[in-house]
Amino acid sequence: MVPRAGSGLTRARVLEAALELADAEGLGALSMRRLAGCLGVEAMSLYNHVGGKADLLDGVASRVFEAVALPDSALPWDERLRALGTSCYLAFRAHPAVVRAIAAGQADPRSPGALRILDAILGALLDAGLGTREAVRGYRVLLGIVFGSVLLEWAGTAADGAGRAEEVADWFRRTVTEDKLPHLYRSLPAMIEADCGQDFEHELDLLIRGLRAGRSR
Repeated sequence: MVPRAGSGLTRARVLEAALELADAEGLGALSMRRLAGCLGVEAMSLYNHVGGKADLLDGVASRVFEAVALPDSALPWDERLRALGTSCYLAFRAHPAVVRAIAAGQADPRSPGALRILDAILGALLDAGLGTREAVRGYRVLLGIVFGSVLLEWAGTAADGAGRAEEVADWFRRTVTEDKLPHLYRSLPAMIEADCGQDFEHELDLLIRGLRAGRSR
């Protein structure tokens, strides 16, 4: 990352630089000292804009949530839910380190802009005819699909680039035999060739179809 001049430092600029650093080098590289170096300032000057590492991580998570596009509120509930799910997936897929931080409890999106996404998802689910408890459950399922898809894709990419002597897919092909693991052996080609984006769309479609079926009952 190219260091920037320190003048005109703002919270938004600090968070954007932190997100760029996490994307480029991972969460392990995201320290106040390292971030200050990227911005061309002293580390203490960052505390004028963030309260510390926890606030920094919360702010970075909020930035990703805030990047999710909201659909037209006049659309039917299922179209809105599909658009929100897809937008969330695309936003978080671009920043898997942030998903890891949220999943590990290291980051919590705390901003009005982040809350508007939660409100829009719950609004679509309530408009589907769900009660509040069922809507909250649907919201958690949707985010579980989003985060799970991103983490699975990231894990596959990270494993392939981890410098091991043997790629994960090659290890599976060598280890999984028809006589000892017949079901895994039969399914292995489909697992190796799986497209995470297509799988996410399928899972989202299953969720929406399930909600539609629940409405009809």
